[in-house]
Amino acid sequence: MSKALLSVNNYYYLRGGAEKVFLDHNQLLASLGWQVAPFAMTGAKNLSTPWSDYFVQEIEFGESYSLGEKIVNAAKIIHSPEAKRQIRRLINDFKPDIAHAHNIYHHLSTSILPELRRHNIPVVMTLHDLKLACPAYTMISDNQICEQCKSGLYHVAKNRCMKGSLLLSGLILMEAYFNRYFNRYEDNVSRYVVPSQFYIDKFVEWGFARERFVHIPNFVEPEPGQQANGGVSDGANYFVYAGRLSHEKGLLTLINAAAEQGYPLVVAGTGPLEAMLKARVEQLNAKNIEFVGYLDRHKLAKLVADCRAVIVPSEWYENCPMSVIEAFLAGKPVIGSDVGGISEMVDHEVDGFKFEMGNVESLATIMNAVASFDKSKLATLGENAHRKATTVFSKAQYQAKMLALYDELMTIK
Repeated sequence: MSKALLSVNNYYYLRGGAEKVFLDHNQLLASLGWQVAPFAMTGAKNLSTPWSDYFVQEIEFGESYSLGEKIVNAAKIIHSPEAKRQIRRLINDFKPDIAHAHNIYHHLSTSILPELRRHNIPVVMTLHDLKLACPAYTMISDNQICEQCKSGLYHVAKNRCMKGSLLLSGLILMEAYFNRYFNRYEDNVSRYVVPSQFYIDKFVEWGFARERFVHIPNFVEPEPGQQANGGVSDGANYFVYAGRLSHEKGLLTLINAAAEQGYPLVVAGTGPLEAMLKARVEQLNAKNIEFVGYLDRHKLAKLVADCRAVIVPSEWYENCPMSVIEAFLAGKPVIGSDVGGISEMVDHEVDGFKFEMGNVESLATIMNAVASFDKSKLATLGENAHRKATTVFSKAQYQAKMLALYDELMTIK
């Protein structure tokens, strides 16, 4: 008889890195013969599933709602009777052996966790961010790394960490106090899966028990027919940044370094910092920097395949960014800031290079060096990167570690 996994995430479509991990995880377990039932919010972008009747009504906080709807939605951040009721229905009909939660905050809410515990279902939760410690997810305040909530969660409201809003920040502070007072995570989550060792160390530093965490890096699989390039084609010499254009991604540092260094840089993606970054490029008269906007995965793969290196200049505690793993899989070295999970993913001068976070001169110096490498040197770096993608970040390692964890928890439940 096949085993049954209840897989939980706010969104049931490819919205970001967490959703990619969630969807790939579901597909992997299904390929191994598991029954997999997703639990998420409704939504026009959702993938098709026979389990959608159990989904919770969609909440999008950027949308326009009436005052009454805003009050109801705000209450659901802390506790959602609908989510609790719907997951109870799904548990009774699907009868899962184990549940795996991803991002559930603010939408599905932690109200589903006691319900799973009440039915004696082991719960694994992948921590894609720092929400367990930082109510605002990121440990960023005023565009800088911040750990003030280590001494008191009230700092999230004091500093208005959520979009500069006292109301929103106060609301997530109430959520954090509620979850801690009722031990929503402590009493109901059997084990936390964490893609980076850095995050585990950070949680332990903040007082969480190390034995609750399991380090399982994210994985990536090649597209059909994809091969590692490991070098650059003639006439296609440039660096690439691919991702969201937002402050924590370190893009102003990248733009300033690229303008100083002068080698072609292609920026793929969109985000709230786009207009400001373009204005900065014009101010610097940096004609070597090109913005190409959002690219679908095929166009992005082609862009990366012909580049010299991928740059990941983040200025916050990244976890295990898929952009690094995907660059490695394509046989490309990564130039990454020496911070968070990036630091443990990139081996300096082996499969990439690390520079001091936020340091324009440090980044420009490395870009100068990589721009001067011949194809043989780039090929060696690319081969090392690809080897890491197919070992450290392989589907095989992810599958083995995850199934071992599931077996352990299902045995002792």
